[in-house]
Amino acid sequence: MSDKNKKKQAQPEQCQEDIRKEEAVEPEEEAVRTEQEEKGGPQEAGEAAQEDQKSGEAPKEEPSGEGTAPLDDRFLRLAAEYDNYRKRTAKEKESIWNDAKADTAAAFLPVYDNLERALKQDTADEAYKKGVEMTMNQLKEILSKLGITEIPALGQPFDPNLHNAVMHVEDESLGENVVAAVFQAGFQCGEKVIRFAMVQVAN
Repeated sequence: MSDKNKKKQAQPEQCQEDIRKEEAVEPEEEAVRTEQEEKGGPQEAGEAAQEDQKSGEAPKEEPSGEGTAPLDDRFLRLAAEYDNYRKRTAKEKESIWNDAKADTAAAFLPVYDNLERALKQDTADEAYKKGVEMTMNQLKEILSKLGITEIPALGQPFDPNLHNAVMHVEDESLGENVVAAVFQAGFQCGEKVIRFAMVQVAN
């Protein structure tokens, strides 16, 4: 057989083989297209995947406000407790300070008594008398700055909360239960009595 005849015979066989390959490819492409159409196309398939990812996330819960009430109650209770603690502490500090002043003043009251006796004594030495008076005035000024005051007694109605009656006298010129004489001055710091006034009561 000549070369031309061989070529003619080979050409139909080559064409048949190409046709078979095309036919084999077309079903595969058709299957891919069918799958994409069922899923809604490439774009829709991508959107569906994104939606699937989003649907996998836990939904965000908005605060309902129901859980804030107990917290508010606890904060209010804590603020009230702190305010009570602050007031109690301030009162305790003030009480301690007043007690300290009262104890200090009580330690100097014997000096006050001696100066008062010295002033009642007659003396011809005016310089000495003047010096005692100045010392007494200075002591009274210091006690006043500390809030220590002398308890009013002479001529005042007798008060057992302030006065200590050691003697009784009948005097028609004075009213009933009136302090006729003071033997020892009394002192107080605010409402706290440091020392009761030692007095004589009339009628």
